[in-house]
Amino acid sequence: MLAYIIRRLLLIIPTLLGIMVVNFVIIQAAPGGPVEQAIAQIQGTAVSAVARISGPGGETAQAPAAGATASKYRGARGLDPALVKRLEHQFGFDQPMWKRFLLMMGDYARFDFGQSFFRDQSVVSLVLDKMPVSISLGLWTTLLVYLISIPLGIAKAVRDGARFDVWTSAVIVVSYSIPSFLFAILLIVLFAGGSYFQWFPLRGLVSENWHQLDLLHKITDYLWHMVLPILALVIGGFASLTMLTKNSFLAEISKQYVLTARAKGLSERRVLYNHVFRNGMLIVISGFPGAFIGILFTGALLIEVIFSLDGLGLLGFQATINRDYPVIFGTLFFFTLLGLVTNLIGDLTYVLVDPRIDFAGRET
Repeated sequence: MLAYIIRRLLLIIPTLLGIMVVNFVIIQAAPGGPVEQAIAQIQGTAVSAVARISGPGGETAQAPAAGATASKYRGARGLDPALVKRLEHQFGFDQPMWKRFLLMMGDYARFDFGQSFFRDQSVVSLVLDKMPVSISLGLWTTLLVYLISIPLGIAKAVRDGARFDVWTSAVIVVSYSIPSFLFAILLIVLFAGGSYFQWFPLRGLVSENWHQLDLLHKITDYLWHMVLPILALVIGGFASLTMLTKNSFLAEISKQYVLTARAKGLSERRVLYNHVFRNGMLIVISGFPGAFIGILFTGALLIEVIFSLDGLGLLGFQATINRDYPVIFGTLFFFTLLGLVTNLIGDLTYVLVDPRIDFAGRET
C-alpha cells in the first residue's frame, strides 16, 4: 500500500505540470490579456477590470494626448509606446512565454502565488477571504446530498418497481431537470421577499451585525442565511447520487452470494447491511471527496451570484473576465493539486470500506 501511495504521489507531478502547460498556452493565446485590460482602463473603455497602472516611480500612468504609433495590442493606437512597454514590464510580458511559465512554476513550487494584477491583495489572501463561503456551500451541500441520497437509494433498490420507487423516481426526474440556479430564483420569489414571504435573507453569509451577536445567535444567523442557497444546490445534486446508489445496490442484490445468504435463513436486514452494504457502497463513498471538491470550487458559481455570496466560484469568474493571470493560474495550480490528492484519497476510501481491496498488487 505504501508503495502504491508513493507512486501515485510521484505521478501527481507530471500530471499537474501537464495541466498547467495546457491551460497556460490556451489562456495566453486568448485575446484581451492583462496589458489590453490595462490599456482599456486607461482609454476609459474597460467594462469590469479594475486596474491600477503605475510607472517605475509609482506614478499613475495617463494616456498621452497624441503619439500615434501602431501596436500589437488592441486599443493601443494613439498611446505612447513607452507607456505600453511600461505596462508590458509591469505585467511581465516583456519576457518570452516559456520564461514566464518557468518563473511562475518556480514560484508555485514554493507556494508563492504572487499578487493580483487588478486588486491590491495577494492571491493567497484573496482565496482565504473567499474560502468560508465556498466551504460552507460545499460542506453542507455534500453532507446533505449524501444523507438524503444513500438512504433513499437503498430504499428504492429494496422496493424496486413498487409504488414508492415509481413516485420517488418521478420526484427525482423533476428535480434533476430543474437547474439549481432556476430553483434558487424560485426560492427567492417565494421565501426571500420576492413576491410572497420574507422568511429568509436575500444576500450574504451572515448579517451585518453578526460580530455583535452572542455565540448562539451567530450560529443561528449563519444557518439562517445558508438555508436557501444550500437547498437550491441539494435539489439539483441528490438525484444522480440517489440513482447511483440504487443501481449499485440492485447490482449487488442480484448476485449469487446474496442468494446464498438468504438461503441460509438470514434476515433481509442482515443480508442487506452485513453483506450488500459494503460492496454496494464502494462506488458511492469513494466519490465523496471528489463530490465535495466539485461543489466547493465549480458547482456554486451561479448560486453565489444569485445570493450575493462572495466565494471562490465568483472569484474565479471575475479573474477570468479581467484576465487576472496570477489569480487564474494560482487558484488553478492549488485546486488542481488539491483535486489530484483528493482522487488519491478517494481510491484509499475503497480500502476503508472494503479491506479486501489491495492496491499493493496493482501495477500503476
